[in-house]
Amino acid sequence: MGLVKSIDEAVFNKEVLESNIPVLVDFWAEWCGPCRTLIPLLDEISGELGEKALIVKVNVDNNSGLAQKYGIRGIPTMIFFKNGEPAKTLVGVQPKAEIVKTLEELS
Repeated sequence: MGLVKSIDEAVFNKEVLESNIPVLVDFWAEWCGPCRTLIPLLDEISGELGEKALIVKVNVDNNSGLAQKYGIRGIPTMIFFKNGEPAKTLVGVQPKAEIVKTLEELS
């Protein structure tokens, strides 16, 4: 199993909105090819950042309420949260440098 854990609507508030560090939420689906290409990249980033930021995955097929709440229209969509609020959104597969830069800006 990778370093990025999957979460669902039941723990979203605790894991994301109540976090005291920046959180990247990767909205994805099992059937989405580009989403799967992000998995090893996000695992790598998570390992490098350690305790400075949290990266979690939300499966849009199993958590449609969250996908609807945050206006997810295409996947993968990464929403960066700081202090419980969405701070930035990136849609589609992004370069590692862009993801890391965004997380560091929020730290």
